[in-house]
Amino acid sequence: MKKMILSLLVLSSVAQSSELDNLINTSNAIVDQIDRGIKLVGAAQGYAYTGSGLSDGTVSSTAHISAEQLQAYNNALSGMSTYQAFGDIQAVLEEKAYTELDMMDEAIGVFTEVVVDMIAVQEVADMSEQASSPQEEADVQTFVENNIEVLTITQEEVETYNTSMDDIETHANNASAFLAVAGNKEAVEFLEQGVENANTTAEQTNIFYDANAQWVTMGYNTTRNLTAVYLNGQNFGLDLYVTEAEVLAVGSESEYYLTGPTSQSYDCFMYETGCMEL
Repeated sequence: MKKMILSLLVLSSVAQSSELDNLINTSNAIVDQIDRGIKLVGAAQGYAYTGSGLSDGTVSSTAHISAEQLQAYNNALSGMSTYQAFGDIQAVLEEKAYTELDMMDEAIGVFTEVVVDMIAVQEVADMSEQASSPQEEADVQTFVENNIEVLTITQEEVETYNTSMDDIETHANNASAFLAVAGNKEAVEFLEQGVENANTTAEQTNIFYDANAQWVTMGYNTTRNLTAVYLNGQNFGLDLYVTEAEVLAVGSESEYYLTGPTSQSYDCFMYETGCMEL
């Protein structure tokens, strides 16, 4: 669904630019015919008043405006009713959001792979915690000795894990920020006015989310000014920041967590046995 929406956004952007192209092409086609017609009229006057030349009687038809040209031009005129000369800032924000979602999904893929590589640590933790007798403790020791290579976690795996976590948070925040602004009518209108004031188009702006400043800001190719929408409640009712506890609460109810190894069990995650019903 996400990729389909992104495709529709791209198609919408293409359609937006082609509306003006259609008007240019269809109007010029008619202008070319009129230009040809004016030349033919001038030639007719010149030849007729002097008796110095004749056409074969079919040249005038080459300057006719066809029904197809007329329809194409009028359709192009109608298409301009939805044309946005300054671009579509909402579509730009949504396209940036879905780009961030794609990058988040890639980072989640990396995270999932490295977790699978490291998750044997959970089996060690479970066995160690459940060992309540010398024999069970000896079983843990034997298990570790026999599986030391599989159980060992490398520095490279840890770095991959840590980096993927940071990437997921960064791209998730970027996507959420862009979608929140795109879904706020007043914020979109505010940014649209900024684009008009800068006499540029939405597609030529530079939009980014700044976590430190807590805003989505837009820069222009025609001026050094910036237009910013705050996400901390300062304007347009956009107050998006949540606490760490809220983040963890939402995560604990997510399908990704509930089907994962720490919510279920190592055996459920790896071998699909002993799984709890959700």
